[in-house]
Amino acid sequence: MSLAEELLADLEEGDGADELPEAPSALPVIREEKMEMDDPCAPEAPDGAAVHSLLKLAGSARLEDMMQAVEKFFAKERRAEDMVGPVEADPEYQLIVEVNLMAAEFDTEIGIIHKYCKDLYGRRFPELDSLVVAPLDYMLTARELGNDLERVKNNDQLQQLLTQATIMVVSVTASTTQGEPLPEADLVRLVEACDLALELNQKKQRIYEYIESRMGFIAPNLSAVVGAATAAKLMGVAGGLTALSKMPACNIMLVGAEKRSLSGFSQANVLPHTGFIYYSQLVQELPPDLRRKTARVVSAKVALAARVDSFHECPSGHVGRSLREDIEKKLDKMQEPPPVKAVKPLPAPIDMPGKRRGGKRVRKMKERYAVTEMRKQANRMTFGEIEDDAYQEDLGYTRGNIGKGGTGRIRAAQIDEKTKVRISKTLQKSLQRQQNYGGTTTVKKHVAGTASSVAFTPLQGLEIVNPQAAEKKVSEDNARYFSSVASFAKVERD
Repeated sequence: MSLAEELLADLEEGDGADELPEAPSALPVIREEKMEMDDPCAPEAPDGAAVHSLLKLAGSARLEDMMQAVEKFFAKERRAEDMVGPVEADPEYQLIVEVNLMAAEFDTEIGIIHKYCKDLYGRRFPELDSLVVAPLDYMLTARELGNDLERVKNNDQLQQLLTQATIMVVSVTASTTQGEPLPEADLVRLVEACDLALELNQKKQRIYEYIESRMGFIAPNLSAVVGAATAAKLMGVAGGLTALSKMPACNIMLVGAEKRSLSGFSQANVLPHTGFIYYSQLVQELPPDLRRKTARVVSAKVALAARVDSFHECPSGHVGRSLREDIEKKLDKMQEPPPVKAVKPLPAPIDMPGKRRGGKRVRKMKERYAVTEMRKQANRMTFGEIEDDAYQEDLGYTRGNIGKGGTGRIRAAQIDEKTKVRISKTLQKSLQRQQNYGGTTTVKKHVAGTASSVAFTPLQGLEIVNPQAAEKKVSEDNARYFSSVASFAKVERD
């Protein structure tokens, strides 16, 4: 159906279009009446009053008419090809929007009943409110226990509702509670309130089932992206499928966001800018750090799917399924671990060829300024000898082993002719003059302290001998046998 034909159909149905319900105008009234379960502004029940006096929806004619219409349309089977013209003009779509708005009232009514049961049963078991937090679980537990708190362990109904750990804690707390038994009239009112809450919850679930079953032909592509329940909420709050298709993705993400301004209460747990898409099953299955990013991605796909459904371009819903596949691929990409970094060896260093400095001239210079054998001999000192004074004036000044010959015990230092320092003629004459002059102190030779010129012999007794004769003989033997220029003494020839 083209756009021109739709405009002609709207002109022909001008009279009936004015009777359509205004969903956006009815929405703020319902959302302002919605209260939290523990809202301090919730109506208080007077003593002895029934729970019906606090409720507006339960037992009303509007609820009964709505449920009859739901059952009537639920029995029919419809297809997407049966819808002609704008979706807002379809009577079943109008019913879906109305019951979707009524679902918020169900939560408010159940919250009022929960508070009524807490005030009533708190006199018997005041600790149960902190042990069982869920409203329906609390009311079912209170109805099963009643005044007999000893039935906690062996109750089959409680084992289906609560976990074993919660049942054990409730059993221990019930044995030490300070509550008083309730009169029979209060127990009757408690059971009546719990039954009414269960009935409202069943009707709400029935409405959700109906909405999910009908979203397949009203918005098949939108339902394929975010699910039938979330799609119905988005359409109800936005004012219809056409209004939702005209909204940008950034506004679709905020549809359903509630701004709570409770003075004196903490807002640390209230997440800003979170709507129906953020709390959908597709987004809540992800880790908390990826939910906001995923909500933006889903909102963009929802805008595309709503535009496709508003023009009835794809009744089979394969466009929505392809958009859902794109979302899942992006989610898999966001959740995949980073690639493992391969251990790569360090590259081979680029060694630049070293500069070859030197040559014959440099080697000669190094040999000229190197430590010469003369300097080495000057730095050496013979252990156990009194050094000779060079000029008999500078006490302690010595030339080391320069000019000293070998003693026969220690081989004289070898002199390298290549590194031999050239001695000037003036220095040579000075050294020769010192040797000829004496060049030494009055103490010519150092004689051992145990040496003596008196010796005892078996033939003559006391005898005067030269103590240096033995050393002279040893020196001659060393010069004979350990000389560096002497040849072998005895050579056997064949």
